[in-house]
Amino acid sequence: MPSIAIFCGSSSGADPAYVDAAREMAAAIVDRDLRLVYGAGSVGLMGIVADEVLRLGGEVLGVIPQFLMDMEVGHGGLTELVVTETMHERKRIMAEASDGFIAMPGGIGTLEEIIEVFTWTQLGIHNKHCGLYNVKGYYDHLSALLGHMVAERFLKDSQGDRMHVGADAGALLDLVMSEGPGFEGKWLG
Repeated sequence: MPSIAIFCGSSSGADPAYVDAAREMAAAIVDRDLRLVYGAGSVGLMGIVADEVLRLGGEVLGVIPQFLMDMEVGHGGLTELVVTETMHERKRIMAEASDGFIAMPGGIGTLEEIIEVFTWTQLGIHNKHCGLYNVKGYYDHLSALLGHMVAERFLKDSQGDRMHVGADAGALLDLVMSEGPGFEGKWLG
């Protein structure tokens, strides 16, 4: 079964639209018969998207380091739960288990996770697409920054094009899960 990694906040955010968007993303995942791969949290947008995927009959793989399980933030009702020793191991397992990556609204951890896997695409470590679920314009500034990087020739157009940005959960999933061009080299000529 193809899998999509979702990175998102352990908070629900300031606007109820983020919670609604998490439910929309979950429904789109299940509609496309994808397995959710996420950080195994039971709180915030993380918990909402996982709970909704499960409620709709989908499969969920959660990956969490032991120290977070010890803080009692791990989800106890997932299809599969992997407990790791470190955050690095968590991210590696999530990346290997996923066919694409989407960041929903979240904090600095969410940003770090999506940028890391996007960097791995640029370096040819994997050939997977990334996406920013741009709920209420949440990622407008990051999208503009990526465009600026392209304009200033620190990022190739073709590499920037592998970070899809959209506010429609289903359409974004379709783009991220599509077959893309292979690695063509990081550096500009």
